[in-house]
Amino acid sequence: MADHVLTTPVSEADIRGLRVGDRVTLEGTLFGIRDATQIHMFDRGRRTRFDLRGHAVIHTAPNLRKVEPSPEHPTGYVPVCVGTTTSDRMERFTRPLMEREGVRIIIGKGGLREESLRAFQELGGCYLAVVGGAAALETTWIEALEDVDLDDLNPESLYRFRIRGFGPLLVAMDSHGGSLYAQVNAAAAARRQAVLERLGAA
Repeated sequence: MADHVLTTPVSEADIRGLRVGDRVTLEGTLFGIRDATQIHMFDRGRRTRFDLRGHAVIHTAPNLRKVEPSPEHPTGYVPVCVGTTTSDRMERFTRPLMEREGVRIIIGKGGLREESLRAFQELGGCYLAVVGGAAALETTWIEALEDVDLDDLNPESLYRFRIRGFGPLLVAMDSHGGSLYAQVNAAAAARRQAVLERLGAA
């Protein structure tokens, strides 16, 4: 296990240097994205004006407070609570996010599946896990909501956050085929089989 501090945008070499079990703290820019955002981007042909190449996205639909636009809050929003949502239902968007938009890092909770793992291997990406229930802490890592695109989808718009010390996050899926979720599933299956054998029910 190793600790890494990465400033976005990151390179493929940066990502290839990460292994499952490592810890990553991010600096710079983070993009918030969720189901509706990606449905509109990849199923309905909409494009974002943001350049996502080399960047990290977090699966979120933040709780925001509407305010008058100002130099401090140019978007007219103040982030109140930026939590992480379950990633599994967004599995099918991993590859297009990477191939079309150039995303390198996906942050979420609960993990992704085999097709995402293949995309991470082939294209050079990773999945960073957040512990569920950590939204209040995550929000303290966000310095500002700098811009919003596809805002008609609010709260599932595409958000650009300025972050500082975002983490540490756990590398749960890497670009070398490693997956903590696969390890946990295999261990659970082995324990189940052992119990069934002891009960004579295998």
